[in-house]
Amino acid sequence: MTQQTQPTKEQVRLYMEARQNQQCPPPSIPEIRRQLGWGLTQALDSGGRREGRL
Repeated sequence: MTQQTQPTKEQVRLYMEARQNQQCPPPSIPEIRRQLGWGLTQALDSGGRREGRL
């Protein structure tokens, strides 16, 4: 099973403040997610193995 990690509100606020100070077009959505560390992570089962894998 995968879990989605999300940035904290403070991380988003800091990111938005930094973006407002830049004079270039906004990055793509995947790039924003990468910069904020917002992605999918695989959950580990109780034995320390990734679920869904053989």
